[in-house]
Amino acid sequence: MSAPQTETLFTLRVLTSLASDVRPAEWDALVGDESPFLEWGWLASLEEARCVGGRTGWTPQHLALFQDDRLVAACPLYVKNNSEGEFVFDYAWANGAERAGIDYYPKMLVAVPFTPATGARFLVAPQLERAGVVRALGKALRELCDEHELSSVHVNFCNSDEATALADAGYVERHGFQYKWRNRSYDSFDAYLAALRHKRRKEIKRERRILEEQGVAIEALVGDAIPDALFEPMYQLYLTTVDKYFYGRRYLTKRFFDLLRERFRKNLCFIVAWRDGQLLAGTFNVQKSGALYGRYWGTREELRHLHFNVCYYAAVEHCIRAGLERFEPGAGGEFKWLRGFDPEPTRSMHYVRDPRLADAVDRFLAAERREVAQVIRSMREQSQVKPAAD
Repeated sequence: MSAPQTETLFTLRVLTSLASDVRPAEWDALVGDESPFLEWGWLASLEEARCVGGRTGWTPQHLALFQDDRLVAACPLYVKNNSEGEFVFDYAWANGAERAGIDYYPKMLVAVPFTPATGARFLVAPQLERAGVVRALGKALRELCDEHELSSVHVNFCNSDEATALADAGYVERHGFQYKWRNRSYDSFDAYLAALRHKRRKEIKRERRILEEQGVAIEALVGDAIPDALFEPMYQLYLTTVDKYFYGRRYLTKRFFDLLRERFRKNLCFIVAWRDGQLLAGTFNVQKSGALYGRYWGTREELRHLHFNVCYYAAVEHCIRAGLERFEPGAGGEFKWLRGFDPEPTRSMHYVRDPRLADAVDRFLAAERREVAQVIRSMREQSQVKPAAD
C-alpha cells in the first residue's frame, strides 16, 4: 500500500515493520507519556513474535509522517481481514454489508492489537499543531481507503481530542464504556473500603478473609523485581484462561512474553498468588504515567474469591501504595461496578466508504450513543462509592 503525498517538506510513508523501518528512540519520542501500549517495545514485539502479520488477519501498515527524513507523526495502522481482537465489535456491520453485497473485508484499523485501552492513536511531535496533523492523517487514511477500495477506516479507543479532529475529517463517533477505578487520594486499602457503601465494604472484607483462610498470599512485582523465571509461568497462566472458553483465542505467543522480558520490563507489573510456596495464579499488568492496566489473568486451581482478590483488590492496593491515579482492568464485567469501579465512556471513530452502509451505520451509532449515555448516567447515580459528602 502506497501513501498519498502531502506538502513539499512533509512525506507520508507506510511502514510494514516497526522493527526494521523506524528507530525505537525516534518512535518512543513521539509517544512520550502516552499509553505504554503505543511504545515501540510493545508494538514491535507483537510483530516479531508473529502475533500480528502472516495469517493472523493483522497486516501492519503503519502510517508515518516525515519532515526531512525525521519522524514527526505516526499512527499504528493495520489492514484487517477479520474483526477479531479489536474489542469494538462490528460483526453486525460486516453481516449487514454481506447481505447488501458489499465486501467488508479487508478494512483499515488504527489501534493497538488485542488491547481495549484508551490512549492516543495519533502520535505527533510537540512542535506541530496536533489537531491539524490528526485531521490531515485522518484524511490521508480516507484517501488510502478509497484508493485501495477497502470498506472502511476504524480508529478504536482514541482520545477525545482525536475524536473531535476526526469528526472534522468526516468520521462518525461511536461510544462504549468501561469500568475504571479512580484513586481519591486514598492512603490505604482501608481508606478505599471506607469510601464504599456498607454492603460492598462488608462483602469485600469477607472475600479477602476467605482467601486468606485458604492459605493464599498475594504480592505485586514491578519492573526489575520480576524474576526472569516468572515469565514462562505467566505465559502458561495466560493460556489457562484463553483455552478455557470456546471464544478464547491464543493471540499471544511465548516469544512475545520473552521479548517483553528483554525490552518492556520497566512497564510490567505481575500480581501473583502463592500457596505453599507454589505459584497458584497471577495477572499480567502494564503501568505507566500514573495508570495501571490489567491485561491477562490465569490460575492453576479454582478457589473461592481468588479471581477478585488477585485481579482487583490486590491491584487496587498496589495502586494506592504506588500512588497510581487510576486502574483500568479492561473490557466488560458489571461485577467491577459492584466493587467501586464506575463506568467511563470510550470512543472510536469510523469512516465507511459505501454510502448505503455508511447511512445504516450512522443511524445505528446515533441510537447507540443515546443508550450508552443513559447506562453511564444510571450506573453513576447508583455508584458503590459514596458521594464525598455522604
